Amino acid sequence: MEYTTVEGEDRGDLVLYALSTCRWCAMTKELLQSLHLKFRYVYADMLPQDEMEEAIREVERFNPAGSFPLLVINGKDAIIGYKEAEIRKVFER
Repeated sequence: MEYTTVEGEDRGDLVLYALSTCRWCAMTKELLQSLHLKFRYVYADMLPQDEMEEAIREVERFNPAGSFPLLVINGKDAIIGYKEAEIRKVFER
């Protein structure tokens, strides 16, 4: 699965699973950019079928409901949905 990398301050391995048509996904991506964070993202709905299924399995590991957006932090913690205050709290210094 190929991710798009957004350059910024390295605060760990941040991966955003999103849908290209999701308003909340776009808002989460914009928030991460406004905080000048380095992160990778993938639009699950734009992937080939086999990779889409892989992305959905990864999302369901952290969120059994399988909803988007999902921000995975260092492969172990996750923020499910657009939660501006929570994201800011984790990443603002």
